[in-house]
Amino acid sequence: MIHLCNISLGYDNRQLLRNAEAHFAAATLTALVGRNGTGKSTLIRAIIGSEKPLSGEILIGGTLLSELSAAELARRLAYVGTERIRTANLTCRDVVAMGRMPYTNWFGTLRRADFEIVDRALESVQMQQFANRDIATLSDGEAQRIMIAKALAQESDIILLDEPCAFLDIPTRFDICRLLRHLAHEEGKCILFSTHDTDSAFEVCDQFAAIENQQLTLIAKEDARNKIAKLFGIATK
Repeated sequence: MIHLCNISLGYDNRQLLRNAEAHFAAATLTALVGRNGTGKSTLIRAIIGSEKPLSGEILIGGTLLSELSAAELARRLAYVGTERIRTANLTCRDVVAMGRMPYTNWFGTLRRADFEIVDRALESVQMQQFANRDIATLSDGEAQRIMIAKALAQESDIILLDEPCAFLDIPTRFDICRLLRHLAHEEGKCILFSTHDTDSAFEVCDQFAAIENQQLTLIAKEDARNKIAKLFGIATK
């Protein structure tokens, strides 16, 4: 699904990532981990096309990212950032419906089939009962589920999330991580998310992508606790 081919990233004469090679497959949940400032968000921005690599290539579904139009990329890849939509008088269904924009006409007209996809996306994240609620009235955890539903409404095979568990309480973090695992395993999505919450990630992820000393290392789930602890010099439980 996602191939990083000899990717180097950086800015302002500072290199964050050097000659990274990685493959993120379908039906796989991957946690992107690393210290603050090591390039996690920069890597995600590079994959979604908003950050240009210093060198190397990124392939999305076998096609060079540089050869995909914005509309084509939106059909292949969905992104959930750290920002929250808190606009008053905007319902949860309205927010999720924004995910259908890559498929609508110039006027943004939604068809019956689009509304059915929106409703299925709400159901997938168990938020169908909130469809007509004002997005501004939701808790952080509820709002995060709505943003994931918006990504699902894009019907893309790849979902990238930047710190989806930030500012959430511990039970909600685990709930969001379990939801991501379900979407990866049951719906065949390739999901990559950055996180500092390794405890939740250890329970659900298939693999980890760790950034340290400008290197990207893929680590299998069974080796994750020990290898990540060794890589970052932290004590294991």
